[in-house]
Amino acid sequence: MGKGFYVGKAFAIGGIIVAVAALSTIIALAVVYSQERSKNLQVPTTEGPTIKPTPTPSNKPWDQYRLPKSLVPISYRVKLWPRLKPDPVSKLYIFTGQSDVEFECVEDTDLILIHSNKLNYSSPGNRNQVSLVAVDSWAEIPFKSPWFQTVTQYMVLELNEKLVKGRRYRLYTNFTGELADDLGGFYRSEYKDDDGVTKIVATTQMQPTDARKAFPCFDEPAMKAHFNITLIHDHGTTALSNGKAIETTNITTDGESLQQTTFEQTPKMSTYLLAFIVSDFIFISNNSTDQVEIRIFARRSAIEAGQGNYTLSITGTILKFFEEYYKCPYPLPKSDQIALPDFNAGAMENWGLITYRETALLYHPTFSSNSNKERIATIIAHELAHMWFGNLVTLQWWNDLWLNEGFASYVEYLGADKAEPSWNMKDLIVLNDVHRVFAVDALTSSHPLTSKEDEIQRPAQISEVFDAISYSKGASVLRMLSDFLTEDIFTKGLQTYLNEFAFKTTVYTDLWNHLQKAADANEVNLPVSVENIMNTWVLQMGFPVVTIDTTTGTVTQQHFLLDSNARVTRKSDFNYVWIVPIRWGKTGVVRDGITWLQDKTATIPGMTASGSDWILANLNVVGYYRVNYDQGNWDRLLNALSTNHTAIPVINRAQLVDDAFNLARAKIISTVLALRTTLYLNRERDYMPWESALDNLDFFYLMFDRSEVYGPMQDYLRKQVTELFNYYKGLTENWVNVPSGHLDQYNQVNAINLACRTGLEECQTLVTTWFRDWRTSGTNRIHANLRSTVYCHAIAAGGATEWDFAWSEFLKATMATEAEKLRAALACTKQPWILNRYLEHTLNSSLIRKQDATSTIVYIAQNVIGQPLAWDFVRHQWSYIYKEYGGGSFSFSNLINGVTKRFSTEFELQQLKQFKEDNAAVGFGSGTLALDQSIERTQANIEWIKENQDQVLKWFKDNSRRDAAAVTSVL
Repeated sequence: MGKGFYVGKAFAIGGIIVAVAALSTIIALAVVYSQERSKNLQVPTTEGPTIKPTPTPSNKPWDQYRLPKSLVPISYRVKLWPRLKPDPVSKLYIFTGQSDVEFECVEDTDLILIHSNKLNYSSPGNRNQVSLVAVDSWAEIPFKSPWFQTVTQYMVLELNEKLVKGRRYRLYTNFTGELADDLGGFYRSEYKDDDGVTKIVATTQMQPTDARKAFPCFDEPAMKAHFNITLIHDHGTTALSNGKAIETTNITTDGESLQQTTFEQTPKMSTYLLAFIVSDFIFISNNSTDQVEIRIFARRSAIEAGQGNYTLSITGTILKFFEEYYKCPYPLPKSDQIALPDFNAGAMENWGLITYRETALLYHPTFSSNSNKERIATIIAHELAHMWFGNLVTLQWWNDLWLNEGFASYVEYLGADKAEPSWNMKDLIVLNDVHRVFAVDALTSSHPLTSKEDEIQRPAQISEVFDAISYSKGASVLRMLSDFLTEDIFTKGLQTYLNEFAFKTTVYTDLWNHLQKAADANEVNLPVSVENIMNTWVLQMGFPVVTIDTTTGTVTQQHFLLDSNARVTRKSDFNYVWIVPIRWGKTGVVRDGITWLQDKTATIPGMTASGSDWILANLNVVGYYRVNYDQGNWDRLLNALSTNHTAIPVINRAQLVDDAFNLARAKIISTVLALRTTLYLNRERDYMPWESALDNLDFFYLMFDRSEVYGPMQDYLRKQVTELFNYYKGLTENWVNVPSGHLDQYNQVNAINLACRTGLEECQTLVTTWFRDWRTSGTNRIHANLRSTVYCHAIAAGGATEWDFAWSEFLKATMATEAEKLRAALACTKQPWILNRYLEHTLNSSLIRKQDATSTIVYIAQNVIGQPLAWDFVRHQWSYIYKEYGGGSFSFSNLINGVTKRFSTEFELQQLKQFKEDNAAVGFGSGTLALDQSIERTQANIEWIKENQDQVLKWFKDNSRRDAAAVTSVL
């Protein structure tokens, strides 16, 4: 309704929401709102609640970030009216709202703390914006004038009399908020339709702590309640929320004809899972999945172009899979999924109304690559997995976020595999998650999966735990757990866990208890309890390297750190010893069962090899650890790669490369030994080993693309990739066809990308010709799989003409995945002036959407020419970036990590430290830990280059054959 909502006595007693706002009130409040925006939208007029000066730290309840335990919410009724046009006076987009929350008093108290952030409760008239009644008598409860503690984001009501344990009360509020474009809470997204008309979408992102920006609430995950949502919206728009729409009626307010949509009451759920959206989107649907209504919403042009069809085709399959996996029906009557033009995360698991970036939901075979298609399948599976694990059963506090996100990150591969069984999805977790998170977890600045609750308090601390450790390490250790229990036992324990805690909250050890019961019932042989095993992986950071001496069968473990000289200051109750499940084999024969390593060292019978035999451990990389061997076994494994590489499973070929390069960085083996794992690649055709090698050689590019090593390295890699390039040239009949296999399509991209990157003339001619044909003919014939790499290399080889053409195509792209490819490729230019101009574009949301600003800067930093430009830009703009984008549109951890990855000199290290010192007062938000990790990584890089540059230069020279005729200008 209007901004002048108020709560009358009749409303308080009867609990009926009534619209009484007047146009004059809207105008007056708009003026107030404009004036107060700079004050966090919290300062009311004299008639409303006031702000007290921020108290110094104290033991007062309102100075604590956690809510008191005295009040427990039962249900909310929330009515919101988002304005999809700016106010003519203030020029702001706003929303107005009314809410009431019924709660039970479980401990006598004379204080109500309820979260509220950037909401305005002021009124130009003498209207009561906040009131409190006892439910049993409907008697009003008196209180002092409400005030705000803005640091901890509370509305504070100090009562004149105590609330009584066991009684229920209801708090009524009227409020106004800004429908800002900050991508958090209730916010505004914009897009242009086919006629170039700007359209506004009112949408939400509540996780982790932004429901309080939409309405006053007890905004903690354990504070579950039922929600009754009503939305006021313009004709021609559709209102969505978690529940099914019960009724949409026509109403008139202030002479304006509007619609009002009321939704079914939600199940008991957490505030961070709420969603409400008003848009002019249309949908496609399929009602055939066990009476669950499935709908895909997006911009009209996207739906009409068929971009939602793929999502619709796989959603039912994945839902059915999870119903069987959990042995629990989908808990809601509908599953809506919506693609938003502006969305900071990849997707959000709001119960019954999942929100996505357009690139994560919309697919078109002409514009979308197979990697786009895979991303859509895995993200849908990830979000649907949360409908049970996270939504139905919710972790009590954010310190256990890893279990929620790690679980979904594991089973997303299972769900996607069900939808696309030919893709071999289950293996890709090794590259995408296990190897990815090893790099972070091998730093002394890493952290355990779970922390104490009191270590995760402030919103910035909560946001910081949404990192690779929670997602990818969580997924990796749960996959390991599922393997040593067996998937059947794992799911049995999971099913009883969900059954017991449905609509409740838990801690991670509750899952261990149910898995233990399942293991005991099925007589699973474990060395100790599930909890004792998993605590070594959950309660201490890092992971071990397991070293096997195949001459004696002696096996040892030690904490693996990339910087072997680094000091670990974080204490561990387990002294950095893990209980390690080892699957291993011998010369191609897989040994049955698991060998457990429980101490720092042990002797394992049979784990010896001689002659040409070799030992291979961590088969299929199901364990979360690295493996090292004695030199003799390494030599035998390398010989097997060079003579008959298929004798080693493909996942383990990728593992050998990744382990070797990282063991070398940690000074456990020689860098030359690691480089030897790449010698066989000219005969390798499988994607996973090549991808593993390229991921690790990327570090060599970062360290050496400004040094004399660069040339010989390029010569060697060009020689290694030429055979792969020619293989795909023949397989595709001179690049006309597409490889049939999902992973073969990926490796074709690797072949072209590395061939062009290393200056293979035929490759460079190929991509520049394709790009020129598009530019001159106006018809893009480049296959979607190849567009990213073709665009990048063609733009790098060109100048302003090529860049300007790609920029114009980016601006007019109607398919999000195509725009994403172009946006990344635009960062590949070698022209510094163009890169500087592109950096400036990132702070203009009309050119680069706020959701894309971080990644665009990081793309530029990945370019050896763009890296110092991006670093200078971030340092110069940090205060502005932090102030303007701190609400959710910038991922500060990704930004800081991305612009500093190449740092490897003392000068750069000092710059990093100075940056930290200079901006201490500004802050780093969710990037605080990332900054420390960047400093640690830079120190390690400096030492690594000192120790390795000469031998690496010699090795590349010795193993490459310079062919001047094949080399053109190197990209």
